[in-house]
Amino acid sequence: MSTLLKEIAQTIVDLIFDWGYLGIFLLMAIESSFIPFPSEIVLIPAGFLASQGEMNLEMIMVSALAGSMLGAFINYFLALLLGRKILMRYGKYFFISQSSMEKMDNYFSKHGAISTFIGRLIPGIRQLISIPAGLSKMNLAVFSTYTALGAGIWALILVMLGYFIGENQEMIDTYLKQITIIVLVILILLGIGYTYKQKAKKKL
Repeated sequence: MSTLLKEIAQTIVDLIFDWGYLGIFLLMAIESSFIPFPSEIVLIPAGFLASQGEMNLEMIMVSALAGSMLGAFINYFLALLLGRKILMRYGKYFFISQSSMEKMDNYFSKHGAISTFIGRLIPGIRQLISIPAGLSKMNLAVFSTYTALGAGIWALILVMLGYFIGENQEMIDTYLKQITIIVLVILILLGIGYTYKQKAKKKL
């Protein structure tokens, strides 16, 4: 299995080298949409190529962020234009009522910004957070701002790993696990702080 993953990773590195920034853009668009695809096997090799002088760091970040935003918009607008209609018509068969939809709308109206930002930094959720945002008709400007912020931070982490560590896969795996844990702890603390602040506002 590890051999297969190495072959896939090498193919992606070759694709990035051949297609350049367009390859990063397209692969990150796929990663950010509903197709599961790990961003680390795109951006870490890109960071390594930048350390070798083969690519430009700023252009990598621009391409990665643009691709991430495209994928997020695909999910957002699919959920907005099609998903909501489907749920309104067939949601009752999946125990999704009108009141459930209204609660989701209210939640994202009040907490959509923090939810989108945190969601973009959590593995396995970052691709999916755009869907409830679209279903609840979250303000597009707010959605775009916090999606870009979360996606940009994660992309920068991965690119820097590739830039400073290079091809040492064992070190990359170790540091990536550690960074992921640190990010999750920070997000938990951020969520607790946000919840406390919201409760304090209600008491006023």
